[in-house]
Amino acid sequence: MPTAHIVPRAPRLPVLGNLVPYLRDPLGFLCSMRERFGDVEEVALGPMKATLVHHPDVIEDILVTRNKLWQKDRFAQTLRPVLGDGLLLSEGDFWRRQRRLAQPAFHRERIAAYGATMVAATTRLADAWRDGEVRDVHKDMMRLTLEIVAETLFGAQVGDHAEEVGQALEMVLAVASDPLYLFVPALKQVPIPGRPRFKEGIAKLDAIVYALIEKRRASDKETGDLLSMLLHAKDDDGTGMSNEQLRDECMTLFLAGHETTALALSWTWLLLSENPGKEAKLAREVASVLGDRAPTLADLPNLRYASSVVAESLRLYPPAWSMGREAREDVVLAGFHLPKGTQVWFSAWAIQRDPRWFDKPHDFVPERWAGDFAKTLHKYAYFPFGGGPRLCIGQAFAQMEAVLLLATLVQRFKVEVLDKPRPDPSVTLRPTGGMRAHLVRRARSAS
Repeated sequence: MPTAHIVPRAPRLPVLGNLVPYLRDPLGFLCSMRERFGDVEEVALGPMKATLVHHPDVIEDILVTRNKLWQKDRFAQTLRPVLGDGLLLSEGDFWRRQRRLAQPAFHRERIAAYGATMVAATTRLADAWRDGEVRDVHKDMMRLTLEIVAETLFGAQVGDHAEEVGQALEMVLAVASDPLYLFVPALKQVPIPGRPRFKEGIAKLDAIVYALIEKRRASDKETGDLLSMLLHAKDDDGTGMSNEQLRDECMTLFLAGHETTALALSWTWLLLSENPGKEAKLAREVASVLGDRAPTLADLPNLRYASSVVAESLRLYPPAWSMGREAREDVVLAGFHLPKGTQVWFSAWAIQRDPRWFDKPHDFVPERWAGDFAKTLHKYAYFPFGGGPRLCIGQAFAQMEAVLLLATLVQRFKVEVLDKPRPDPSVTLRPTGGMRAHLVRRARSAS
């Protein structure tokens, strides 16, 4: 082991450590740690210690250069009862096999085929919106993206279950995301009111997903959706995924496949409401490119400002607001010695608001993504979908979906968010209490 320094420790209280300020304001806490102590420091959250890193070079070392020295952190492992050994949590050779089998389902041509499904579902939502009404647009975005991932993953078979799946996921994540279970593991053994609901939610999800898998296996038809692709994927030796593996991948895709896009759109409505000039510019682009017709995949290259709006929204409000790894062995990172088992966290929320990498880091400036800015930016100063070998397999799906859905809705409505919700940094970055908005129908262009 090369000579290395001990990681500097942030001042802390006995027993509680830094837990109180973290629980009071997790996002503010992470930003303040960088500002006060630099790019690497250790914090204590109750009995649990973690090393925070804030520099893109260090993140690249973890995610890319020496990624085999790391595994998913303790926080990610709290989702194992829900996601099992899906792509998010599996490791090593098993993960590589699953990624190889799943990759064809996310090829560009396959994803492109889902564009019409995305626009059709969004059009149905727009048809249900009424001029002048007030709606929780976050709830609408969650329902819309769940419907889309259900149709693209399972086909029409899951349509009747979409609402049930959404409720069960909410039930499960409400317990799984409680930070006290992470920082004080002993609490997992204590009976609590939410525990039966947690088990009930998982049982409900399992029943739906396993029934669909069995039904699809029995039919043995290639239907073009993701489940069909996963069912027919084979290794070189002819083996495919077991029902348990399919279940875990489906759970992962259900969660990641709708949550990320729904949250990106929800926060986009807030940012556009706070910046009416940007909203008007987006509306003008949509009207110029589309007129009164629905968007298609072929329109994406011309919806450049819409793409920039989504990119900037993901910068300011990354759904995966924090990521982490655990050291598989003793390692020297950025000149500091980290023992095996060290939890290392890096926050997209904090790094993507760092003035070293972004001018006016707290301002909503979609224009920054025009030209060659992305090429000049350090790759790991902006990482809403992770990076390295474990870059989110659904990144292209989510980015295409976000732009198509945004254009379809902006074409017909102006969304005016009424109250600014507080970000709730749990598993993902949700708006606390939803997002109430006033809908204003746009005038249709003359034909």
